[in-house]
Amino acid sequence: MSLITLGLSGAIGHDPSAALFVDGKLVAAIEEERLLRRKHAKDELPYLAARHCIQMAGLKATDVNQVAIPYAPISLFKKARWHYAYRHWYAPDRSLDSLFNGNRRFRRYLRELNGLLEKLHISRSAIKLVTVEHQLAHASSCYYLNEPKQKTGIVCIDSKGEYSNIFIGSGENGSIQKIKQFYDPDSVCGMYAALTDYLGFDILDGEFKVMGIASFGDPEKYDLSSLASFDGKHFKVNNKLISTIGLRRYKTKSGGHYFSKRLVEMLGPRREGNLLEDPYVHYAAAIQKLYEDIVAGLVSYYLKDILEDTGKLAIAGTGAMNIRLNQRLKALPFVKELIVHPACGDPGTAIGAAAHAVRRLGLTLEPVNNMYLGPSYNNDQCIDACVMHREKPQWELLQDPHKKAAQLLGNGQVIAWFRGRMEFGPRALGNRSILANPTQKGIANVINHQIKFREHWRPFSVSVLNTTAEDFLPSDSHDEYMCISLPVSKKWRELYPATVCQNGSTRAQVVNQRSNPDFHRLLQCFKENTGHGLLINATLSRPGEPLACTPEDAVNMFMGTDLNYMILEDLLVTKREELDIW
Repeated sequence: MSLITLGLSGAIGHDPSAALFVDGKLVAAIEEERLLRRKHAKDELPYLAARHCIQMAGLKATDVNQVAIPYAPISLFKKARWHYAYRHWYAPDRSLDSLFNGNRRFRRYLRELNGLLEKLHISRSAIKLVTVEHQLAHASSCYYLNEPKQKTGIVCIDSKGEYSNIFIGSGENGSIQKIKQFYDPDSVCGMYAALTDYLGFDILDGEFKVMGIASFGDPEKYDLSSLASFDGKHFKVNNKLISTIGLRRYKTKSGGHYFSKRLVEMLGPRREGNLLEDPYVHYAAAIQKLYEDIVAGLVSYYLKDILEDTGKLAIAGTGAMNIRLNQRLKALPFVKELIVHPACGDPGTAIGAAAHAVRRLGLTLEPVNNMYLGPSYNNDQCIDACVMHREKPQWELLQDPHKKAAQLLGNGQVIAWFRGRMEFGPRALGNRSILANPTQKGIANVINHQIKFREHWRPFSVSVLNTTAEDFLPSDSHDEYMCISLPVSKKWRELYPATVCQNGSTRAQVVNQRSNPDFHRLLQCFKENTGHGLLINATLSRPGEPLACTPEDAVNMFMGTDLNYMILEDLLVTKREELDIW
């Protein structure tokens, strides 16, 4: 009889997801936002995601043996709750609550979870519930899925857990050991989020923009070191300025913010205009540098001995989505291999919690070679999506969709590409993508202004054949998941300027035949036609929307943009020509 483990995330209040293991194999994972069609699916539980995972595995709810969640009760006798109380003394209600009612959120989540299991027809009495501390779930997600044989340093940088938000530890022989944790409000990720809020962006989405714009600023022009004290070993935020709660929070008509009035007095008014203007562009550069310096310092202090021995560092947590930080860590002299979990944010904790629950029973996990863990659809379902759409797009069945797509791309067309199982995690990895020819003149403006409606200064990611990557990218930095910023050669910058950041780096997915033979074939066809083995790759979504999941999602997205062509499994979808009416 197989061991069926269902991992469920969502206790933190955003990004609920589900993941399913059969014995030691990860067979399905999906984020609730993709099914609800609401980004981050705030204050939701992963009901649809769990149901889809069970269906994709060909199982019934009654087959589930254990459920793992990335949230756990924290004892009063642990440092976490006392630290929170001490650091939030200025808000006595919060401080006392952490001491006398410190597991209130866990108990509330447990009630919600019991309701979810009942809705899924999973008997609470028939399964084992495994509670995994949030940061340990993050650590498990980056360590267990391709468990190294050598001792591995682990760092998790997160905004929010039960109390811990920085986890530093090691993994060896299937066991994760804690070396050091930092607790709320002392969060380097929270520090970055507070400046993201100050710079006028929404937390969870705006951090990417701050990281991108940082390349245009001078990090030395303004000193932000007063936001946190860091001596190489100890880290502490200045919660008179940031990570504030209660009456200390700066308030506007839009609500409370994650910084105080004192920060505004120090830095000036919260940004409302152009981010490229002084001082805001330089604040972005300064917070990026401070962020990198602190994390690199913590890794150097706590993990240097391990890393000098084996060179292996694994990183996860929401803060690990910062690809420039990952580039900085990869460049540390004692880091030979950087392992970044492809879904390093909170959705990945469903995988991490489930992996931890399986591994603690002594089962060895099968290595995970790709993140194509969502649902797939056949041609009939794609045809139905076209037929049922109110605008009646035209479609034709292709004998060779890869060849047709390569021809369109070579002729300068931007296409939507929907094939195979949906990706898990924040990146489009070639199954739900908008693709374009990186050599096409003005292609960035076409995508930005007609399809993605993004800021003009944001470069595009690329998907590149592994054979082409050998000619352009450092041999030790071939990343399959777009998790690390990579320096590129002068030749790359000249040939593909739309893909290069201001600092001369790019974010690239190196595609090999093993991990995605279908997408590899498209890139190969494009190279045969044009001589270039890479494509611009953006997410198949409109601004503010989650990645397209179903054919209906893809058709809706396609018809709502200026795209002219979409490959929908084996279908070529185009828009119906308007008839002139006289």
